[in-house]
Amino acid sequence: MLTSFFYKSAMKVRRCFVVFILFFKVSFSQTPSKPVTDNSQGLKVNLNQDGSKFLRFVIWNQIWARSIQNNPGTLVGSEAARRTFDIGARRIRTIAYAQLSPRYLILTHIGINNQTFINNGSAGNSGTGANGAGKKPQIFYHDVWNEYAIIPAKDPGTGKQNKFTNFIGAGLHYWNGLSRQNSASTSNLLMIDAPGFNWPTLEMSDQLTRQFGIYTKGVLGKIHYQACINKPFATSNTPVAGGPAVDNNGNSKASLGGYFDYQFLDQESNILPFKVGTYLGTKKVFNIGAGFLSDKDGTKSLTTNNELKKHDIKIYCVDAFADLPVGGKASKMSLTALTSFYNYNYGPNYIRASGTMNTGVVDPGFTGVKAQEGAGNARYVLGTGKIWYTQAGFLLPQQISKKVRIQPMAAYTVKNLEALDESGSYYDIGSNFYIDGHNAKITIQYSDRPLYNNNKIFERAGEWIMQFQIYL
Repeated sequence: MLTSFFYKSAMKVRRCFVVFILFFKVSFSQTPSKPVTDNSQGLKVNLNQDGSKFLRFVIWNQIWARSIQNNPGTLVGSEAARRTFDIGARRIRTIAYAQLSPRYLILTHIGINNQTFINNGSAGNSGTGANGAGKKPQIFYHDVWNEYAIIPAKDPGTGKQNKFTNFIGAGLHYWNGLSRQNSASTSNLLMIDAPGFNWPTLEMSDQLTRQFGIYTKGVLGKIHYQACINKPFATSNTPVAGGPAVDNNGNSKASLGGYFDYQFLDQESNILPFKVGTYLGTKKVFNIGAGFLSDKDGTKSLTTNNELKKHDIKIYCVDAFADLPVGGKASKMSLTALTSFYNYNYGPNYIRASGTMNTGVVDPGFTGVKAQEGAGNARYVLGTGKIWYTQAGFLLPQQISKKVRIQPMAAYTVKNLEALDESGSYYDIGSNFYIDGHNAKITIQYSDRPLYNNNKIFERAGEWIMQFQIYL
């Protein structure tokens, strides 16, 4: 049965790749694809003659078209739906940052996320009309922080590169601890999206993975570091007697995080916190990293005797990342790979489920076997336990097509969570089609997830996603 499932999935992926390769062959000009992957690029306005003072804008959007196999017992728009097609905005973002002196930088980051045809519109509105379901979402600040260079990258007097640097900043920031993917850039990902568990407090005690805090960053030779002390946003979920730990931090305590990696080959930029997902062979990178996140009394639970207990959130991660050119120079091929191991402790049997841009709600009248994750494309994201994640992609030779660069990629995740009786395996497979590097690309991906009932896997479901990205 498992062999049949993988065979059918492989045939679907193969047919899809053939369709899209033919589409690209007839649709684009003869101009070769140019990989533009430096995360500091954008629209730059110099504020002085030598360009040392500047204002830069970075703009990107990601539009998703999807065919979703919904979890059993799903309603979409008050109608029972086992499958849903939709088109929506995964991200629409703008960053503006200014280097006002060799030592001082300010940054703001605004935008919207996850706007579908039916939800994540303006707050408090539903139905049809000017402010109907899914319409007019609120733009909000993702990042707002200021930074001062105690030891800048270049000596202001001599202009020479410093081997040791240190910066300090404060605000609503993304200089997270824990892992490379906890500060992942969403504009140059290898897979179509981040796996979710890389942001362990997402929309619980943070604002889209950000918290107010003070951070420090820098380099010590080939060691890059970032660390922070934050004030978590308040959480107040009510625990159930004998039930799992839940997000309830009362008067929240300080949260501590840090990430440190040794960069063996080319050194990556740390002007901004956003870690590159794939360089497309423009750098030769191999890093090994480790990090942590600690949040005292971050969750609470109730014993069967209604005794309230507080639990510290403690998470650790080790990871490795490589992006290496392979083959001859003429082919411009490259291999990208990342593997990471997370150890999560949120308290007894803590578990969290969600679905990205989920358009479904639970059908109260459904009489079949329901997925305990919930409706739509919900899956178990994380919880107390262990998660291992690996992704890899290969940029094919440029001789294959002068119009587009092709990068097949795949990811595998295994989650062993305390609250579940069975570990779950998650599969993602697809390809990036680069028209102009990350600045203009189309990605197609198929993702397959297990579904649980009574804490055991009883079924699997899949989701096709096609992404159109423009990034300036």
